[in-house]
Amino acid sequence: MAEATKVHLSFDELVSLLEQIFLNNNVSATNARILALNCASCERDGSFSHGVFRVPGYVSSLKSGWVDGAAVPEVEDCGPAFLRVNANNGFTQPAFLAARDQLVEKVKTNGVAVMAVRRSHHFSALWPDVEPFADQGLVALSVVNSFACVVPHGGKKALFGTNPVAFAAPREGAPPFVFDQATSAIANGDVQMAAREGKQLKPGMGVDRDGQPTTDPKAILDGGALLPFGGHKGNSIALMVEILGAALTGGYFSSEFDWSTHEGAQTPYTGQMFIVIDPERGGNAVFQHRVAEICDLALDAGQERLPGDRRHVTRALAAKDGIPLDAENLEKLRTLAAG
Repeated sequence: MAEATKVHLSFDELVSLLEQIFLNNNVSATNARILALNCASCERDGSFSHGVFRVPGYVSSLKSGWVDGAAVPEVEDCGPAFLRVNANNGFTQPAFLAARDQLVEKVKTNGVAVMAVRRSHHFSALWPDVEPFADQGLVALSVVNSFACVVPHGGKKALFGTNPVAFAAPREGAPPFVFDQATSAIANGDVQMAAREGKQLKPGMGVDRDGQPTTDPKAILDGGALLPFGGHKGNSIALMVEILGAALTGGYFSSEFDWSTHEGAQTPYTGQMFIVIDPERGGNAVFQHRVAEICDLALDAGQERLPGDRRHVTRALAAKDGIPLDAENLEKLRTLAAG
């Protein structure tokens, strides 16, 4: 098969293009900019299942009336170290950005703070949510639940979302250490991409509609379900994410909302929780050095690469050469931007 023709755009060019697409679909100017920066960042860094691949899903959800692209979030100060944000049926990123500066101030004052986001739609990677905290010298942990597409270990029907967990910590002499991983055996977006490209998955990632193991991504998407990673261990973490991301925040469980009356809806209507810590309160004054030390020890022990390393390499290449897009996909984006 011939390799698709690539066209390279600068980061700003891609942001501008995506911003116009969102503006064309009743997203407010503020929210359109935030979503465009998010999608472009994912594409730039090689998180392809959460980059421009997601744009048609955003548009479909917006057109269906399922999500409010112009929603204005409400920030509630609930205590010295606790913020709640009502996204008002809008996207998560504008909601937590509306409260992020206040959250950081609480962390600086108290050493730790929590932010609970509810009535929100999260449709992206999770690492862009936590990495900026580490850039400010803080430690951040976030979880978000999703739509029901993962069957519990030993269960018979989908109950959990892919329910990712992301963590970020500053590191001496290197970019922050950041990981972002689903609690399912594979991210749902990667299953969609495999189905589109006609690829098979590795064994142990999902079941078909009859509960039988399958490597066919189309069978998983057509009434089947993903499996938790690591069996009962991944299952426990997925359940924890439901508790923190939905029960704690006031959001919906992954299996609780019904989007069947909104044809084309794709963005999960759930909740997200952040815990942010000032590591200087630990009192050893060498936190970033110790993070770098344990990362180096992992590599010395034979680990091939650390989570996030490939992302930073891809980011540097994009800064030098531009962000590569298939010419066909770029034309589709330009058509959406033209309205």
